[in-house]
Amino acid sequence: MADLANIANLVAPFFGLILLGYAIGRYKRLPAEGLAWLQFFLIYVALPPLFYRLIADKPVTELANGRFILATTFSTFLVFALSLAIGLRATRGDLPQAVMQGVAGSYSNIGYMGPPLLLAALGPAASAPLVLIFVFDSVLLFSLVPFLMALAGVEKKSPLATVRRVAWQVATHPFNVATLLGVLASATHFELPSALDKMTLWLSQAAAPCALFLLGVTVALRPMKRLPAEVPALVAIKLVLHPLLVWVVLSAIGDFPDIWIFTAVIMAALPPALNIFVISTQYRVGIERASACILIGTIASIVTLTGFLWLVKTGRMAADLFP
Repeated sequence: MADLANIANLVAPFFGLILLGYAIGRYKRLPAEGLAWLQFFLIYVALPPLFYRLIADKPVTELANGRFILATTFSTFLVFALSLAIGLRATRGDLPQAVMQGVAGSYSNIGYMGPPLLLAALGPAASAPLVLIFVFDSVLLFSLVPFLMALAGVEKKSPLATVRRVAWQVATHPFNVATLLGVLASATHFELPSALDKMTLWLSQAAAPCALFLLGVTVALRPMKRLPAEVPALVAIKLVLHPLLVWVVLSAIGDFPDIWIFTAVIMAALPPALNIFVISTQYRVGIERASACILIGTIASIVTLTGFLWLVKTGRMAADLFP
């Protein structure tokens, strides 16, 4: 019971900040347009320093792990494909709607919730696999979505124009730029000047509470009117199947440090990302379904995420399923 209480104390502040944002969002009813500055602050100002600091002091050799990247990205692709198939069935072949369902069943809250939770639960050794999962899962999904939307006729661009736009978005995304700068700093043993180092530290510390509060407010301002029939299945895929699949695939390939496997499992067990709502709003497709997946997934993850953390922290989950 003491172990479970410790895990509950670990995750409670994260869900508490989401609940605080949700409660204030429901009570105050301030204009949603006011969130734009907070979103900009998070994506362009606070989170990039966090990713930079996570990687800048790590040996470059830690990041050159193609087998780990392949295993985790392939697992995410498999659950995306399964969620897409469920979406196609539920929407009777509506590909744009189904793409949103695919994202909901596969894309974890790896940017906002992942770094602070993993570092608190597993320590600094989790930072290298954490960053690799974030970068390559994001590249995978932000490549698949425009491609499939173009295939469905939502994106009125030629295939070549779509490829160019996706490549540019991936190359210039602030998280990826910050990660690349961190890799360069690691390779050259570069250290930030004292004042700049302090600024990036403060900004990185502000990222998690702002992001979790924003998640709560965003869900509160867009309440769920009805529960689409496929949402429970998508939530189960995201919160249970995805982490178990990652565990099996990494164990089958073998020869990974325990902390890397546990990091990948917990990252996959995180609730659906707020980016699902951002993407659905961008394409004006499946907004209600996105809100439902985020809300139900976040609530359900209180139990499932706590359970996976308990299994990892108490040693009841072996790092290697096939020793």
